Amino acid sequence: MKNYTSISDIDDLESMIGEARSLKTKNTSSKVGEGKTLGMLFFNPSLRTRLSTEKAAKLLGMEVMVMNASKDGWALEFEDGAVMNSDKAEHIKEAAAVLSQYCDVIAVRAFPGLKDREKDESELVLNSFKKYATVPVLNLESATGHPLQALTDAITIQEFNQAKKPKIVLSWAPHPKALPQSVANSFAEMMQRFDVDFVITNPEGYDLDPKIRKDVKVEYNQEKAFENADFIYVKNWSSYEDYGQVKEIERNWTVDKSKLQHTNNARVMHCLPVRRNVVIADDVLDSENSIVIQQANNRTYAAQAVLKRILECAK
Repeated sequence: MKNYTSISDIDDLESMIGEARSLKTKNTSSKVGEGKTLGMLFFNPSLRTRLSTEKAAKLLGMEVMVMNASKDGWALEFEDGAVMNSDKAEHIKEAAAVLSQYCDVIAVRAFPGLKDREKDESELVLNSFKKYATVPVLNLESATGHPLQALTDAITIQEFNQAKKPKIVLSWAPHPKALPQSVANSFAEMMQRFDVDFVITNPEGYDLDPKIRKDVKVEYNQEKAFENADFIYVKNWSSYEDYGQVKEIERNWTVDKSKLQHTNNARVMHCLPVRRNVVIADDVLDSENSIVIQQANNRTYAAQAVLKRILECAK
């Protein structure tokens, strides 16, 4: 694995999940990263992604450097051929080249602007690092995807699944802010690689990108979608059609205990942070159905497995 910027970079998904679960069981350090450095650049906030990836790198023996790029560094220009006479002080060509001298792996987190769909889908920030860095690049969430989270989700589902072919529902939920489709996109892509009964439920006007959704069933009645579900993955996203817009709050889409009565005593997942009693109610988050904390714990082992593969490939 040269880079990990989308789940398509994983050739053998079952092997990757197996390795992550093995690393979790052993809970030991590895020498594969000794003498290597992970540089993490955050253009947007993070808690789980930052800390779990840092822990994963250290378990592999790596040194870690972290930079809040939007606050601590020079404003970067990403457009080729730009006349840099505004607020941008450094071009990505030099920045990525220099970082490649300091780091053996560069990890980047950069959210979409949610104003220009074409620009966001070009993944300008992530792809610029891939283009100009001379070391592997790791996606810590980009404009359109969060593959590290999706791998975490797959690990968690395998751990808790007891059905031969589980029914898994990705459910939209209300949120006061316009949020990216990134987590939902990668989760949908990941579920299409498994033999599961996968359904997406969201209000009309919130369908995901058809290129990502493909032929996955979309059910506009949330309670109907929840029928006999084994796992409910709850996540808000803004409109793709009316790009970046919050069309309506749709408060009746909050996932509470009454909604779970339609399920097969479903496990409830969320990538966190979660707004209590807006996205998911207390009576679900504080119940045995919730596995959001266990899911967050698996972030470390997903990152550890990915970094291990990248380091082994770079030898």
